[in-house]
Amino acid sequence: MGVFTYETEFTSAIAPARLFKAFILDADNLIPKIAPQAIKGAEIVEGDGGPGTIKKITFGEGSQFSYVKHKIESIDKENFTYNYSLIEGDVLSDKIEKISYETKLVASPDGGSIIKSVSHYHTVGDVEIKEEQVKEGKEKASGLFKLIEGYLQANPDAYN
Repeated sequence: MGVFTYETEFTSAIAPARLFKAFILDADNLIPKIAPQAIKGAEIVEGDGGPGTIKKITFGEGSQFSYVKHKIESIDKENFTYNYSLIEGDVLSDKIEKISYETKLVASPDGGSIIKSVSHYHTVGDVEIKEEQVKEGKEKASGLFKLIEGYLQANPDAYN
């Protein structure tokens, strides 16, 4: 098994606490509401929402995939960190065993956030993951993030 690591960092005008509430804590409700073509729904399959919880995310009709299952590894509401693994679903194919994600939101000097994300692709055997494949997924995730950011900017009283 090999591990391919990909790091990204981007900024938002939204403060970390508010962004964490919407982007992490309530994403299962918010994303299907503002982007039903991307995410149809999310449900907890096992657990209480904390570490060890397994969630099933069903993609919308606009997606080439049907579903994924996430396992929450850790969540820290005070330090705005969230770690989870994608453990099942047609996104993984026969080349990837799992993908682990580490997300951290930190305050930026302008009152917004810096979002730091690290993805670890655990491959089957000696399979290599091409950066172009990772970028395609990251672009879709970035698009969802921009929708959430736009929603928060248009609804200043939401998630305070």
